[in-house]
Amino acid sequence: MDMRTRLGLLAVSGILATAVPAYGQGLPAGVTQDMVDKGKAVFTGAGNCYACHGQNAQGMLGPTTNLVEHQWLHGDGSYAGIVAYVKKGVSKEESKSGIPMPARGGSNITDEQVNQTAAYVWSISHGKK
Repeated sequence: MDMRTRLGLLAVSGILATAVPAYGQGLPAGVTQDMVDKGKAVFTGAGNCYACHGQNAQGMLGPTTNLVEHQWLHGDGSYAGIVAYVKKGVSKEESKSGIPMPARGGSNITDEQVNQTAAYVWSISHGKK
């Protein structure tokens, strides 16, 4: 392999290495593993999410409360979409199951905690646990 080919391969591998960071690989832009970890604590604690979605997010009140099935009845499953739904909730009228979800799960969690919870929910619903 000549020097130009080697330099070309090094340049391409350098571009690919910076395109996907090793830490937090697979998480949405702006989401860190620390957010996911803190979000799990909020989900199973102060956020009251576990009351309807269960400790393992596999649901307790019917199929719409299962968050690990990769199917989204409300929103598109994107991180931003999850944040929006946690903040505003789902009214009984717009709920596809008739089961409402109060804004912030009926808790007083902060915007930062909402973002963390959404990071956790995104990670478990997209196969990253």
